[in-house]
Amino acid sequence: MKNLKVLLSAIVLSLAFGAQAQVETKKTTTTTTTTLPEWGVAGSNDARYYYIPDIETYYDVKNKNFVYMKDGTWAKTTELPDTYKDYDLYSGYKVVLDDEAEPYGDYDKMKVKYNKGFKGEPQKTVKIKKRKNGTVKIKETD
Repeated sequence: MKNLKVLLSAIVLSLAFGAQAQVETKKTTTTTTTTLPEWGVAGSNDARYYYIPDIETYYDVKNKNFVYMKDGTWAKTTELPDTYKDYDLYSGYKVVLDDEAEPYGDYDKMKVKYNKGFKGEPQKTVKIKKRKNGTVKIKETD
């Protein structure tokens, strides 16, 4: 009888520790990913392009480059053109474009509709902070 109690106790303990081990092995780390630039518009996770009226420049969110007219052709660079290197992307207004098509064909209409100095609805800028464990924290700022 004593052996049976010891055996049952051993089974119960092994099941309890086994269940705990299973729970620990199922833990996963959640990683948030975003393609938005750190000066991007909060809530525009589906944005494909931004049009920046003040500098008549597009930003390709997916490819992470600026697209602007230079000598009659579209130039693509990862940095702002020298003419606008001091432009504040955080406070400047960005028109969010979520269509996958390249918007350059509508450039003449875009310049008229969103002229320099255009301000639409108030925007919040994202603040992206990469953590040591590889996750990303996104915070909205005014």
